[in-house]
Amino acid sequence: MEPRPSGGSKPAEPGPCLRSPGGACQATSAYSLSSAGAEPGCSVAAVLPAGGCGERMGVPTPKQFCPILERPLISYTLQALERVCWIKDIVVAVTRENMEAMDGIIQRYQHKRISLVESGVTRHRSIFNGLKALAENRPNSKLSKPEVVIIHDAVRPFVEEDVLLKVVTAAKEHGAAGAVRPLVSTVISPSADGCLDHSLERARYKASEMPQAFLFDVIYEAYQQCSDYDLEFGTECLQLALKYCHTKAKLVEGSPDLWKVTYKRDLYAAESIIKERISQQICIFMGTKENEHVRLLEEMLKNELKHVNITSRPRCHAGRDLQQIILEQCYNFVCVNVMNFDFQETQKLLGMLEESHLSILYPVVVVSVHFFDYNSVPFGEKMENLMWIREFAKEVKKRNILLCGLLIYYPQRNETEGWLLSCDQKV
Repeated sequence: MEPRPSGGSKPAEPGPCLRSPGGACQATSAYSLSSAGAEPGCSVAAVLPAGGCGERMGVPTPKQFCPILERPLISYTLQALERVCWIKDIVVAVTRENMEAMDGIIQRYQHKRISLVESGVTRHRSIFNGLKALAENRPNSKLSKPEVVIIHDAVRPFVEEDVLLKVVTAAKEHGAAGAVRPLVSTVISPSADGCLDHSLERARYKASEMPQAFLFDVIYEAYQQCSDYDLEFGTECLQLALKYCHTKAKLVEGSPDLWKVTYKRDLYAAESIIKERISQQICIFMGTKENEHVRLLEEMLKNELKHVNITSRPRCHAGRDLQQIILEQCYNFVCVNVMNFDFQETQKLLGMLEESHLSILYPVVVVSVHFFDYNSVPFGEKMENLMWIREFAKEVKKRNILLCGLLIYYPQRNETEGWLLSCDQKV
């Protein structure tokens, strides 16, 4: 089967593109990595079967293409794999009718190292097609046979690098490895007449999860020997390695985040997790001069949002600091303007955020805060000057940036009043 390479030539990794002093393009990941710097010491590729129709989801769109925060679910899974620098190739098996849609996702979200193959009619046949693409050294193909191959589900978007490293390292030693989790419910066996026959002792069993990893030669040989019955009705790759290659898989304890998006309610749960993860940091950009009201604003935010990491930086260092901020996975910004209603500083920050491509993957929130002395300029004039932020907010929303304006109008008697300028945005 001829794999189809996909993707453009922008960042070498998915996500925001940062320019180093020499002009090289660096890339950031969606989440911080728990095993940064560790590598398995062998060549690794991944296969994602993504040809399912999602019957249990109960929606017409296959679940791997269902949107979460207006972005397809499979894009989050690809991003989770792409951020792991030692995974060289990712082969995605999709149906012929979804090839064009998958190409569009890869282009729009700047995914890299992706090759597409046509899926089979069952999960095992789709995986086999992906393995064939890695095994066949075709002319002009960018794929090459890896030492270890990861098999993962397209609808498990929260896999972390430490779990991937553990299963790859174990597979390298044992030939096969897979993530497992404790059983939540007791498994029972019914009799032919629908009555209880027997139950399993839950403590003795585990739930098989993804990712799984194999020495490539082991799993490829297993699939080559596989019966039509197993290809048609089987679901467990570790069992194929045991049955056809006598390879006992090492079982690795997985994290609670390895669950699979299966039902419609799972989409809402996944969205909630993503929102929580991208809401953990706020960065305040302020002027170079110390200001009592700015300090009070920062203290108030820290007191009210105790679960959020709030940092502040001088605006003159915004360009330099933005790279580190993006690497820290910050998607929420407050730009403070003291005695300034021309919106110029906020525009500079918005320009840098757009250039960084940060909003390609997740919504970015920017709150433009304007402090004014009660006696400096009439309130109505200030409001008139700031109302045009509405039109600007409509423009940047097209680029996935949610902009709001906050006018804090303080009298000399040290009382502070604030009005939120409606930008028709929900933060």
